[in-house]
Amino acid sequence: MFHTCVFLHDSVFIRTFSKTLGRAGKACQRSRGLWEGLDLEAVSETGKVSRRSIMAALTHLRTCLECLCVCACQQVDTVAADSLLRKDGGERKSNLKTLRLGPLTKRGFYLAFQAQGACMGLQSVRVFFKKCSALTRTFVHFPDTVPHSLVQQAQGQCVDNAIQQGATLHMFCGEDGQWVGQPSGACACRAGFEPLDAESRCQACLPDYFKMSLGADQCRRCPDFSNSISGGSAVCPCRPTYFRAESDLPDAPCTTPPSAPRSVVPLISDTSVTLEWSEPLERGGRHDLTYVVQCRRCSSRERCVPCSDSVSYRPTQHGLTQRQVVVWGLEPHSTYSFSIQAFNGVSQLSSMEPASESVNITTSNNVPVLVSGIRRSQATENSVTLQWSIPVEPQYSILEYQLRFCQKKQDDSVSWQYKESKTNHVVLGDLRKGTQYEVQVRARTTAGYSNFSPSSTFRTLPDDDSHPHLLVTGVLVAAATLLLIIVIAIDPELSDKNGQYLIGQGIKVYIDPFTYEDPNEAVREFAKEIDVSFVKIEEVIGAGEFGEVCRGRLKVPGKKENYVAIKTLKGGYTDKQRRDFLSEASIMGQFQHPNIIHLEGVITASCPVMILTEYMENGALDSFLRQNDGQFTPIQLVGMLRGIASGMKYLSEMSYVHRDLAARNILVNSNLVCKVSDFGLSRFLQENSSDPTYTSSLGGKIPIRWTAPEAIAFRKFTSASDVWSYGIVMWEVMSFGERPYWDMSNQDVINAIEQDYRLPPPPDCPTSLHQLMLDCWQKDRAARPRFSTIVSALDKLIRNPASLKIVSREGGGPSHPLLDQRTPPPLSACGSVGEWLRAIKMERYEDSFLQAGFTSFELISQISTEDLLRIGVTLAGHQKKILSSIQTLRVHKSPITMSMQY
Repeated sequence: MFHTCVFLHDSVFIRTFSKTLGRAGKACQRSRGLWEGLDLEAVSETGKVSRRSIMAALTHLRTCLECLCVCACQQVDTVAADSLLRKDGGERKSNLKTLRLGPLTKRGFYLAFQAQGACMGLQSVRVFFKKCSALTRTFVHFPDTVPHSLVQQAQGQCVDNAIQQGATLHMFCGEDGQWVGQPSGACACRAGFEPLDAESRCQACLPDYFKMSLGADQCRRCPDFSNSISGGSAVCPCRPTYFRAESDLPDAPCTTPPSAPRSVVPLISDTSVTLEWSEPLERGGRHDLTYVVQCRRCSSRERCVPCSDSVSYRPTQHGLTQRQVVVWGLEPHSTYSFSIQAFNGVSQLSSMEPASESVNITTSNNVPVLVSGIRRSQATENSVTLQWSIPVEPQYSILEYQLRFCQKKQDDSVSWQYKESKTNHVVLGDLRKGTQYEVQVRARTTAGYSNFSPSSTFRTLPDDDSHPHLLVTGVLVAAATLLLIIVIAIDPELSDKNGQYLIGQGIKVYIDPFTYEDPNEAVREFAKEIDVSFVKIEEVIGAGEFGEVCRGRLKVPGKKENYVAIKTLKGGYTDKQRRDFLSEASIMGQFQHPNIIHLEGVITASCPVMILTEYMENGALDSFLRQNDGQFTPIQLVGMLRGIASGMKYLSEMSYVHRDLAARNILVNSNLVCKVSDFGLSRFLQENSSDPTYTSSLGGKIPIRWTAPEAIAFRKFTSASDVWSYGIVMWEVMSFGERPYWDMSNQDVINAIEQDYRLPPPPDCPTSLHQLMLDCWQKDRAARPRFSTIVSALDKLIRNPASLKIVSREGGGPSHPLLDQRTPPPLSACGSVGEWLRAIKMERYEDSFLQAGFTSFELISQISTEDLLRIGVTLAGHQKKILSSIQTLRVHKSPITMSMQY
């Protein structure tokens, strides 16, 4: 049923004459009746009117008029003219009126006009209706709408590729054909489509663009390592080998699994290993980096198999966020393979195996041996003083001893009491007089506790065994001890001389073997004799001052076979040469520390005489660093330096002065553990020499560039002079085996040091390390740090790796850096960049330099680290070598550059 309103514009006019017209004396009327016929059923359902319908309607209309609409017509209004116009002798009056018809309930209607008198005429009639034109707003389309009432509600629908949001979509159309207010509800462009033409339509995103959500956002370019081939993409798929984790948003860049961890460094004990490694070179574009440790046990007969459940990991085996793990529960003297895998949030999505770095290790056979030789050194009525022999087998220093004791009873009941001691002696007090006590002792090293020793029995003194003279003796001993402490405090150097004892708690003191009347006695006391049948020499690996150095195997019955280094004494030796040769074993046998070379034993009962030590696979530190130039990170180098400092701290605490500390006398094993070696002959300064060097009694020269100035000038060897040498070792390590002071003569070195010149920081050397070197090179030996202080300083650096990123650029303070004194290849000899690269053994980069446009020495002199990276020189050691050579060229190119800086 329709309810449309129709509007009618009716224009009528009036004409007036001079004489009144009309019939039956009636005056001219000025009104017209408007009639509406309501019976319109003759109109067809299609809205079209047939001829028959029209004829019927006209007949009906005539009938209505004749009977004055008493049938079915309805009068709507009366229109009267109210103005008069004169024209052509007459006057005409017109009027315009607008009428609203409706609401209508039929499909159509008739209009009839009745004139009441000849004075009025119908000029024009216009019938019309109003509608609201089609409208699109906020991605909602409203069609043409004809209002059926004062306000008509119109339903809308979303434009193509838009989705409805919120309430029902509608808007109101007013009677006047104007839309009223704002639409109710809205639509928004769906994912993959962006708004266009003032929110009237949604357009698909172009290829390589995307829009991930519903809304008015614009399309964006695909994130890194993703693309979209077709238009209208809501998400850009990742390229091959790149992924998004489940937790990543659709607009996040695609990432890839990380590369392998680098530089795995193990620190091995008997039943555990500490693994440290460097971060992968490529993190895959993510920050959620974790590590997994895989352990496999290997044997010569069987393939490697996964480690048993008895192996534990601290802090954990999976999901490690730190680059260190401690693996416990390993078998002594066994071979293991550890694989460190790097993971990130997309590793599980890749079909490739996780990148990993492996390291093979062999645990040491250093299960702590039993403590033996427990004896009573003193007893009173209520106390017993005990001491025991220090075990000589462990490679690691003994941390402490644990002693347990109880009264010896006839029955099996035991009630142990425990006591710890840092030294190899202890006083048990508050005992009962005349009572037997059962005592057991065990040692604790970094590998753990040993088993308790067999029980030993000791008795306190009864009343009649306590004599007054014991008190006097004790007072005299205490007084002598106090006097000795005072003497040492007055002259500390007395405590630094070889062969003297220090009074200290828990510190064993070095004894100079040359103080024995019979040197063989020192060998028997400090070195273990080994049967020659237990040794098998395999190959010669070098030559020493006394003879050849060989690699061999040592198989002692009841123990596992292991590699050893064998020093031999060549034939035709004198008694003095034999004594000097074995003195190193007498010295080495007194040391038990993980960073001191371990003496296995000696062979003196047969020829040739031999000294057997542990075998160090990587040889001397200086050559090892040169072979691996640039391959180690600063934190790894600091770890090596820390091991050397720890060994020297142990030696200084034992009052041993090394006198020849240099990188060539530091040995490196397969696990990168550095150990101090070369405990050879005493040395003296040649007085009549233009090139002073220390010379052993057999003529072996030691360059003075490692030696402290007071030792050169006054033969004053102390632990402080060893600290100076340690500073030079630090410089060697950080420069990857560079020769200290390069090609300067010994006399030039002495003169430069005397004038307060010091070595500059090696390339990329952390500032903190070079400052520690300068501290070691203080002219005043009292101002140099002790080895204990050096160990603490290096530990702080290891705990704070960020401090190693601050790199020295130039020296400062009172000690001025020297310039590199090496003479570069003459330009006449290097006619091209290629020849120059070959001269510094970097010819592998010749093509890269030429392709990058560095074809002249003028351009070469301007190269920076960034240029080298762009060329493709990524190894830090190679960068250092090239930049060092360039710096040398710059120095020798400038005529005003001095050989030293002030």
